[in-house]
Parts: sequence; structure tokens; C-alpha cells
Amino acid sequence: MTDIPADARRDLAPTGRLRATINLGNIVLARRDASGALGGVSSELARALAARLGVEADLHPFDTAGAAFAALRDGACDVGFLAIDPDRGKALDFTAPYVVIEGTYLVPEGSAFREPEELDRDGVRIAAGKNSAYDLHLSRALRHASLVHAPSSQEAIDGYLGGGADAVAGVRQPLDLTAAAHPGHRVLPGRFLVIEQAMTLPRGRAAGAAVLRDFVEEMKRSGFVADALARSGQGEATVAPAA
Repeated sequence: MTDIPADARRDLAPTGRLRATINLGNIVLARRDASGALGGVSSELARALAARLGVEADLHPFDTAGAAFAALRDGACDVGFLAIDPDRGKALDFTAPYVVIEGTYLVPEGSAFREPEELDRDGVRIAAGKNSAYDLHLSRALRHASLVHAPSSQEAIDGYLGGGADAVAGVRQPLDLTAAAHPGHRVLPGRFLVIEQAMTLPRGRAAGAAVLRDFVEEMKRSGFVADALARSGQGEATVAPAA
């Protein structure tokens, strides 16, 4: 990237610091290490962007995507990391994705369900973290099954394990970890949603949005995203193709 224009700097860091949301509800993208420090590809991207701007990174961790979205919508943060979604797009501008992950279901081992589309039946209860990308999608897409909302993705998993739902929707990687830790459950091989994880900022900041789009493409092209995923133990996650 060339030198960043002054208006783009104001869009991205109006307070003189890069205030970035970090969603800890998605282990593919962010987590805390044993010392409590924030790590993962989204944290590394935020720090790299701050260095490019010549400002300090002010990382704001949230336990859910819904809370991270609210911080961007309400002006508490200026840059974030969220899945692209049309409802969120009413308030935010998104880059092209930098990581692509899958939304699928965890079901009991003895369940008759074999493919995600089979769950949209009358009487089927699906647990989901409220306002997550897959919850927003399923709220629009389901015609017969009902959603059982929980405050977070982990609480949705816990509710399902406690018998509060017939299945739980989520990102494949944490569902795989849950199945490994709880014999008697399995993750469906298919997917109901391709979740495109992108960088984002509030609408109306055109100069900053243009710089952010170029930054994401450079970080994919250079191998930065792939390396950051590997460093956080998520090397099997898929780097999104060039826009």
C-alpha cells in the first residue's frame, strides 16, 4: 500500500488510536493465550493496520459478534472483524473476506439427520448464539424449524448439550472440538452457510473503506493471513481468494 491519505486516517483512527473490535466468540479468528493476551488472525491484522497508520492499536474484545457489531454501529469502535451479512451491511461497509469458514450443525450420534437441509422440519429446535452470522442467516432461511436463542455461541452449545435443543448451529471448528470432547455427538459433514469473515467499518467513511479493502487484499496476497492462522493453531482454515 502507498501512503495513507489524511482523510482515510481520520476515518480509520479518528481518536488517534485504532479502536478495533475483536470477537472472542469465534476461535478461528481470535482467542486469549495463557497470559490473557489477545491473539489470532483478527488481532494480528488490527495490530498490522495500526502500525501502517502509525498509531497504537486499541483492541476491544467482545464475547459475541452481536456486541462487536453494536460497538461499531454506536461509534465505540472504528474498525472491526465480522462475517459479511446483509442486515449488518445496513450500518457497516465490508471489505472482501479474508477467511472463509463453514456454518453447520452438531447433532446427537443417533440422530437421523445426515445433511444440514434436513433439519428444517416442523418441531425441530436448533440452538444458536443470538445475532451470530449463522443465526442471522437461519432467521431468514428457516421455514419450519425453530431457533432456540442463547446469549453466545458457547451458551448455545451448552444449552444443546443440556437437552435444550435437537441440534446446535455454529462454526465447524468449535463444533468439532465439542464433538471430540463429548462422545455421543457428531458434526454434519455438509454446511448450511459459507461464512465470509471480513474487516469492516461504519458506513459513510469512504476513504477509510477504500484503504481497508486494499489492506485486506495485500494481507491475503502476502501470506500474512495464512501465517497468522497457522500461528494461532487454525492453519486448516481457508484463506479467502483474491477479490
